[in-house]
Amino acid sequence: MSLAFNRHRRLRQSTAMRSMVRENHLHVEDFVYPLFVAEGENIRKEISSMPNVFQLSLDHLLEEMEEVVSLGIKSVLLFGIPLEKDECGHGAFHDHGIVQEATRLIKEHYPELVIIADTCLCEYTSHGHCGIVENGKVLNDPSLKLLVDTAVSQAKAGADIIAPSNMMDGFVTAIRAGLDEAGFEDTPIMSYAVKYSSAFYGPFRDAAESTPQFGDRKTYQMDPANRLEAFREAESDVAEGADFLIVKPGMPYLDIVRDVKNHFTLPVVIYNVSGEYSMVKAAAQNGWIDEKSVVMEMLVGMKRAGADIIITYHAKDAAKWLKEN
Repeated sequence: MSLAFNRHRRLRQSTAMRSMVRENHLHVEDFVYPLFVAEGENIRKEISSMPNVFQLSLDHLLEEMEEVVSLGIKSVLLFGIPLEKDECGHGAFHDHGIVQEATRLIKEHYPELVIIADTCLCEYTSHGHCGIVENGKVLNDPSLKLLVDTAVSQAKAGADIIAPSNMMDGFVTAIRAGLDEAGFEDTPIMSYAVKYSSAFYGPFRDAAESTPQFGDRKTYQMDPANRLEAFREAESDVAEGADFLIVKPGMPYLDIVRDVKNHFTLPVVIYNVSGEYSMVKAAAQNGWIDEKSVVMEMLVGMKRAGADIIITYHAKDAAKWLKEN
């Protein structure tokens, strides 16, 4: 008896066959590894909600960088944790701020590494918001000047890419103008173009010590229910001069990653955020999942959705697993 149907399993018969027809591949060059650098000395403090992720002072940073570079990771994203905070977040744009000093130190020893500087105020403000606060309201336009000062200070320190994450309206055009005026017209902007007000950021706020002291960030970060708004945000940033577009968080927003990839020609970056990382770690520590298999499936899913670059706390582990293969 002859039946008419397609035999799709023909292309799945062996490891070699599956590899031959595989459509998406992970490469270590895809990964950006986030780092939390802290003012002070002899700090190597594991974040309680993020196993194997640490706050590091400068005297421990080079040891971490040696491992990162040995694994073939080409880029890091720097977040700063200052000793002192104030209403305006002066530590963010001080020429000797912690991110600026970390950038100089890394560049001195690993000049080929791409350093991305997170450009925001929340880690540095006493209130934990991403801009200037007046009468309980986060002010948009006055905050732009401080963000420009931060970006220029980071570029002067040697940052290769400026990554503004604050979600103030007009932040890309303001920072682009400020960088150009300061002579950094060749420094690209990796915009957090599509950043949702997400519950998945909880562990990061432990790591960066940036929990808002009042209210939330829903007036400037996006509503998770919205899709079309992502186009408006990304379109604005492209028009204002962004060079990369970030979608954040990652796994719950793969549809948005695909939308952005389909509609824009700039490189698309996905941020596999702290909550996603911590859930996988917790499940793995409890023996509920195979960590390697789950992580690699997650990351390749992000590539399949359209991400060109993946910011992930799994970067070191994933780099090791790729070497094993």
